[in-house]
Amino acid sequence: MKTTKLKIIAVLVIMAIGYSFTSLGKITIKGSDTMVILSQQWAEIYMKKNPGTVIQVTGGGSGVGLAALINGSTDIANSSRPIKPAELEKIKAKFGKNAIQIPCAKDGLSVFLNKGNKVSELTIAQIGGIFSGKITNWKQVGGDDAKIQLYGRESSSGTFEFFKEHVVQTDFAATCQTLPGTAAIINAVKKDKYSIGYGGAAYAEGVKDCKVKKDANSKGYLPTEVNIKNKKYPIARYLYMYLTSKPTGETKKFIDWILSSEGQKIIAGVGYFPVK
Repeated sequence: MKTTKLKIIAVLVIMAIGYSFTSLGKITIKGSDTMVILSQQWAEIYMKKNPGTVIQVTGGGSGVGLAALINGSTDIANSSRPIKPAELEKIKAKFGKNAIQIPCAKDGLSVFLNKGNKVSELTIAQIGGIFSGKITNWKQVGGDDAKIQLYGRESSSGTFEFFKEHVVQTDFAATCQTLPGTAAIINAVKKDKYSIGYGGAAYAEGVKDCKVKKDANSKGYLPTEVNIKNKKYPIARYLYMYLTSKPTGETKKFIDWILSSEGQKIIAGVGYFPVK
């Protein structure tokens, strides 16, 4: 009799534990390393306001996040680039519908320079020439007679793809050292006077942002909120969340909150800019 009672109690405990987990609203977010800091801030604040919700945020790159969305292992894919046609086709083939695209923030994609580098302003063409390997010495752009050291993102990164398409416009130089994340690029540029890197504006700590000019006759601009809002900074982009269907339940509540004035206020504190 005693054994039977213990079995009943054990079953009830297991059922109670199972209920407590399934009753929680769990949201998984994966993708863009550029967006990790921002998404973690959103998640932490939202979970404090909604204790019954669990939000898991991981990086890996935009391509990794979109691949996870396609294979069904994440609810939301963060991407710092627009989704590719091939990725859209895979989602449509698997789920029978188009992906849902939600712009959630803006970013001024920064070009990072060491604080000791006397160069502080470059044109889009010069930056493209540097990262493609056509320009290899700082004296070619008004700096010291020193070899340029390049640091960039891995090919799965949306930042890599955006920068390649809009700035480099060809293949990156073979001498460009690939690093896993913008924070790693910042650390490398901080240590190397004659280096250059690129990444999300939110990471620019301990280095200087390069003023970017559309062409030789234009004024150079820094990636500030005003310059991005007025479309003066020439390397600006949207940051996106992608889903396989219209959000419902806790996921919809979370996204609605992100797009609300409260959620958008958090963006500036991280170093990015509101979507409107």
